[in-house]
Amino acid sequence: MGRHSPAAIPVDLRARLEAARLDLLALFRALDRMNLTPSEIPQRLIRQLFELDADYVEALWGLDQPPGNLNLAAMLRDTLAALEQLPGYSSRLRCNLPPRSHATLSRLEASIRTKLNPAEAYNMVPGRDPQKS
Repeated sequence: MGRHSPAAIPVDLRARLEAARLDLLALFRALDRMNLTPSEIPQRLIRQLFELDADYVEALWGLDQPPGNLNLAAMLRDTLAALEQLPGYSSRLRCNLPPRSHATLSRLEASIRTKLNPAEAYNMVPGRDPQKS
């Protein structure tokens, strides 16, 4: 396995992962608060977003690991690919929701996002307790 080389990790990677997790958390919470039936939420698309979120959790965990424990090149490749997929997946989900929900979702999501504690980006990251941050 390759050693961590600080120069190999983009300086903004952690911040990008944290922002992506918080954006997804706001989206998930907003959808949960809306009066949409499961059949109105495209299950395949929401599942893809859940999978991306899991990839971000894994990457945040990986960034906390000691040098040499992970294949850094593979982690970076997979993480950067997952970050690039988020805008398209989110857009497809929104476009496939009932038109009556679009404005409400946008308002709710923005409101929720501004109130999130940045430590919530570490929810479910092994070895991190957001309550203690």
